[in-house]
Amino acid sequence: MGNVVRLEPLETHHGQELFDVLGNDDEAWRWMVVPTPKSPDEILAIVSRYLNDFALGTREPFAVIHIASGRTIGTTSFMDISGHDRTLEIGSTIYAREFWRTSVNTESKLLLLTEAFEVRNCLRVTLKTDHENKRSQAAIARIGATYEGTLRSHMVRKDGSSRNSMYYSILSSEWPEVKAKLQSVFA
Repeated sequence: MGNVVRLEPLETHHGQELFDVLGNDDEAWRWMVVPTPKSPDEILAIVSRYLNDFALGTREPFAVIHIASGRTIGTTSFMDISGHDRTLEIGSTIYAREFWRTSVNTESKLLLLTEAFEVRNCLRVTLKTDHENKRSQAAIARIGATYEGTLRSHMVRKDGSSRNSMYYSILSSEWPEVKAKLQSVFA
């Protein structure tokens, strides 16, 4: 648990609160690979898919809880988890718009990266984003990840267009410096 947010395993009961803060917000869902949920059932379908992925071992989804209000304000995940290679990706991150450009993302990433490097003993954590998503690129750079390159025509967006994915990473050897930078935000 942090000072601003706590992360807890995503469950179906988070669906209604996620819909309350994210439903019908096309801008919040702009860069996600799923359509903007227009009903609680549609967001529950997304949560169910994440939970199915969890059962398959391909994702660990979290609800992001704003401590001061007690509200569920977003979700994020560990994905592409390889215990053998000691790597994972942080992704599928979305927050209610009122929390953009606040300490919410910084603290969420601090909590996730601490778990990845200090509990799971990861060697590498990957983050990726759409090449047109400048807000996400800036956020990833702010946390101290290193740009590695762009995979061209890597994914198909929900509108059918081709997405280039920009890849970033943090290595275990870089973690102490990245951690100090992230913690300085809360000092």
